[in-house]
Amino acid sequence: MTREDWEKNLVRKPRYEVSAGKVAGRQYPTMTMMSNDLVPGVNTYIEMGWVYEMPEPNPHIFEHGHRKGCREIVLHIGTDPDNPEDLGAAIEFVVDGQRLVFDTTSALYVPEGVKHGPVTWNEVTRPHIQMAMVLGAGTMAEADPGGHDKRKV
Repeated sequence: MTREDWEKNLVRKPRYEVSAGKVAGRQYPTMTMMSNDLVPGVNTYIEMGWVYEMPEPNPHIFEHGHRKGCREIVLHIGTDPDNPEDLGAAIEFVVDGQRLVFDTTSALYVPEGVKHGPVTWNEVTRPHIQMAMVLGAGTMAEADPGGHDKRKV
């Protein structure tokens, strides 16, 4: 039995490829942490970025959907080690026309074919991380995170 070389699955340096123009108050371009380009065969696209103050323009993520076969998990992760459930922000996220408002660390599952967005920050009191995982998409073009491939901010 041979031992697997797991080094080929470890992404040590992200790609900086999602950039639809300058958005003040957040990291742009965001970091691509996983894709078929980084780890061949993974077929999951993961990108993340820091939001450190109120983004401008706001919203900058508009209503969009993903290609057939893609599902998305969107994480908003707080950075207070003493209260990890406190996001440090208040966000309004529209999914299939339903307005969700939250101020806690959260994970949202968006099934295939469901329109989502806009995402609007109502308040930012502390830096936090926004992470999108598009299951079934191996590249940025297939994932089209935030719908940025179809328009420029």
